[in-house]
Amino acid sequence: MKRSKLWAWIILILGALYFLLPLVATLLFSLSIRRGTYSLDAYTNVVQAPAFQQTFTFSLVVGVATIVVGLLIVVPAAYFVRLRAPQLRPIIEFVTLLPLIIPPIILVFGYIRMYNSSSLLPLTNTALGTNILLTLAYVALALPYMYRAVDTGLRTIDVQTLTEAANILGANTLTILVRVIFPNIIVAVLSGAFLTLAIVIGEFTIASLLNRPAFGVYMQNVGANRAFEPAALAVISFVITWIAMGMIQLLARFAPKTAPRTD
Repeated sequence: MKRSKLWAWIILILGALYFLLPLVATLLFSLSIRRGTYSLDAYTNVVQAPAFQQTFTFSLVVGVATIVVGLLIVVPAAYFVRLRAPQLRPIIEFVTLLPLIIPPIILVFGYIRMYNSSSLLPLTNTALGTNILLTLAYVALALPYMYRAVDTGLRTIDVQTLTEAANILGANTLTILVRVIFPNIIVAVLSGAFLTLAIVIGEFTIASLLNRPAFGVYMQNVGANRAFEPAALAVISFVITWIAMGMIQLLARFAPKTAPRTD
């Protein structure tokens, strides 16, 4: 038993070093913009740049819009499948997995071909239309994570009993979703929202081909023209992602502890 524990610790330490050493090296390099000393000049240059503020704000707004649209699609769909059509669940799960199978570059080229200036719905003709198209693309990209987060939340509650009780009290479907189901899965919803936001903040391919001023595009442009600032941006992006993951872990502590239902 002692030998197995020793090997477990050795593997854990090696795994931690494998992931942490490159991050530490990137951090030290980002602090070495001044020869012979460490400084935060690279971070100051990045944060104070107008392009950083504009692109980060743009991606943040698009991320919030993606979360809202995704919830409006996923929550009713997952609720309906859970309550009325459990036989459709394998089909829904397969459909929600497609964004993981189809590369983003193929997805965005399909959008451009379908919604270009010569189509019936020319979204790419205006900046607003392109932003809407970008948001919808991100909704599709985040669909696997959002759907599974919501579905996991629905598994922890008795959807059938809550719905029947609300129906007896005279609630309609919209009221049930907004005032009964949604508050009971709020932790799962927020987990999916943080995952979606992390995806949107770092995404490059779709935003680049749609020519939108997103944060991922800005990071790529800085990486092509600077030395120390890209390392600083990588550390900032890593911190943002881990803050989102940490929030998910924190929210998971408040999740219902009931056993999942199989009916």
